[in-house]
Amino acid sequence: MRIDSSVVASSLSIARGEVDFAMGYGSVFISAIDTGQPITVLAGVQVGCIEVFANEGIHTIADLKGKRVGIQNLGSSPHVLLSIMSAQIGLDPAKDIRWISGQSVSPLDLFVDGKIDAYLTSPPESLDMRARRIGHVILNTSVDLPWSQYFCCMLGGNREYVLKYPGATKRVLRAILKAADFCAAEPARAARRIVDGGFTPLYDYALQMFNEIRYDKWREYDAEDTMRFYALRMRDAGFIKSSPQKIIADGADWRFLEDLKRELKT
Repeated sequence: MRIDSSVVASSLSIARGEVDFAMGYGSVFISAIDTGQPITVLAGVQVGCIEVFANEGIHTIADLKGKRVGIQNLGSSPHVLLSIMSAQIGLDPAKDIRWISGQSVSPLDLFVDGKIDAYLTSPPESLDMRARRIGHVILNTSVDLPWSQYFCCMLGGNREYVLKYPGATKRVLRAILKAADFCAAEPARAARRIVDGGFTPLYDYALQMFNEIRYDKWREYDAEDTMRFYALRMRDAGFIKSSPQKIIADGADWRFLEDLKRELKT
């Protein structure tokens, strides 16, 4: 069994069978399912790990009209998310936003140099930016509606593996969800664990992350609602062709999650 522990899921790695499970933003999995990749989304895990930073004079997503917004490339997860965020409040992301993309220079460097006006990021970079007072946050998916009502990171698996090894799939999901409970209940211990494990040397940032990101919502929030919410907006913005119903039918299996909701009662 191969599990990708990175924050951003490699949907191609799952589809190719290079890894069997990975965590990733729901929109990443939706894009992959839309193109026929053999991925099965199993659960939502956490809420709120995305922040949009902007320079002075920009206070809301609506203020991004006519502004320069940094992304790694068109079609990337930040591009998709910022597009649907702007469309949500009436902007036309293709016409109203000046997308600045490039692989050679990071959006952070462009932002610090004043070459872009805003960009989307996540921990630990977002925590470091706040600590250093680089720009200011205009949207935080932990607290700002409607984004705070839906999962950000979800667990996806290779479809063949999920079908062939249901017992192992359930064990993986159980471990992930119990870890989420641990992060929610004991953030200080969770932070110490990832520092001791060599994942980060920055205990204060780790603790802040566990205190801010909502790991306690996997029982309460509806993972299917999350996929429907994002798929509808991604289709309206032209990022996918499939209907939300087809995305869910082709690429989601909630049986393991429902079993574990009953098994892991609080």
